[in-house]
Amino acid sequence: MDAPDLAGRPPAVADSVPLAVRARGLVKSFGTMRAVDGIDLDVPRGVIFAILGPNGAGKTTLMRMLATLSRPDAGTATVMGHDLVTDAHAVRGEIAMTGQFASLDEDLTGRENLLLLARLWGFRGRAAGARADELLAAFDLSDAASKQVKDYSGGMRRRLDIAASLVVTPGLLFLDEPTTGLDPKARQDVWRMIRALAASGVTILLTTQYLDEADQLAARIVVIDHGRKIAEGTSRELKAAVGSGFLHVALADPARLDAAATLLAARLGAVVQRSPEGARLSVMAGSPQAATEALAALIAAGIELSDFSMASPSLDEVFFALTGGGDAAPAQEVRP
Repeated sequence: MDAPDLAGRPPAVADSVPLAVRARGLVKSFGTMRAVDGIDLDVPRGVIFAILGPNGAGKTTLMRMLATLSRPDAGTATVMGHDLVTDAHAVRGEIAMTGQFASLDEDLTGRENLLLLARLWGFRGRAAGARADELLAAFDLSDAASKQVKDYSGGMRRRLDIAASLVVTPGLLFLDEPTTGLDPKARQDVWRMIRALAASGVTILLTTQYLDEADQLAARIVVIDHGRKIAEGTSRELKAAVGSGFLHVALADPARLDAAATLLAARLGAVVQRSPEGARLSVMAGSPQAATEALAALIAAGIELSDFSMASPSLDEVFFALTGGGDAAPAQEVRP
């Protein structure tokens, strides 16, 4: 195999296929359960593409198939122009994957981890050290280069883990919940790096539990549930498809939360979502008139409000509307 150049890129391959991923009818079963049930997927090159769904929806199984870690039971797919099944070796040469947990040797320093991987990828002598130093600088880890990884913070580990995936720059990078467990500052740092990778031409296929993460990063989003694709589009398109009339109410007395949620669900015939932060409820109203009538019903029932508004749905609310609620989203729900 030809050694990669100092930019970290593998030997050139044909770039005649415009899609990073093209999948048709992918199926994966475990016993009698279909974890992935006939999914079609088109992922353009050079974009951040998010896959959302409740826990158990099939997100990770789909990612593992596309990364050649699990063989599909049915369907076809190409990844970076190579057939997923018959040319799996070529697919692996074009991709990298970072899972939910750092795959690093904690007893080595940050630089030693990257140096080891660079040598495994074919860098020799000074070129391996140069690549390790380049990645440390790019991920703002130069000052921690000589520290053992076991002494890194969670954010530093995650940055180093992503850097390790990029020793040889892939055409397609799989990120499975890349910011799980990170504090807000570390999440922002990882977001910045993901955007920079996409801007450099790397396609990012992302799964996340944080819906605001998909909203902030993804050019396109697919929602899957029970192994099936149920929606696809930009964040704006998904919000528009669900509807613009979401009623948000805050209660003066949190003890009346259950009564208010039940009344709104019955009045508006929609799932009522409860904010985990306090006595706030959100529900799709459909129209200002329906929202006004629902507010009047709350007042007539003696339920005092401290605030209310009509607004476009958040991606969390879109997720609930599409899936009927799921444990990937943080709110609770009340059905009519």
